[in-house]
Amino acid sequence: MAKEATLQVRMDADLKEKAEALYRELGTSFAEAVRIFAKQSVLENGMPFVISANHRNTYGRLSKYADPVKREQEEGAYERAMVEKYEKVD
Repeated sequence: MAKEATLQVRMDADLKEKAEALYRELGTSFAEAVRIFAKQSVLENGMPFVISANHRNTYGRLSKYADPVKREQEEGAYERAMVEKYEKVD
């Protein structure tokens, strides 16, 4: 696909430097990361990640649909399962 359009974005210089360094470490460029973001946005028909104003828990926008009883039952379930698993091994 020919690259025939230009995008100019204003941002904090420090942020730009950090992003460029990050993508260099990943073996690509900041410009290529922006192209990937744009392609993925089109494929997803929206942002390619969840945006949430709820920073208090990991449920984000879906928390209003969560069953409070199940949330309480599931709290710490992974940790309990790991303890149980490794207690059987000993």
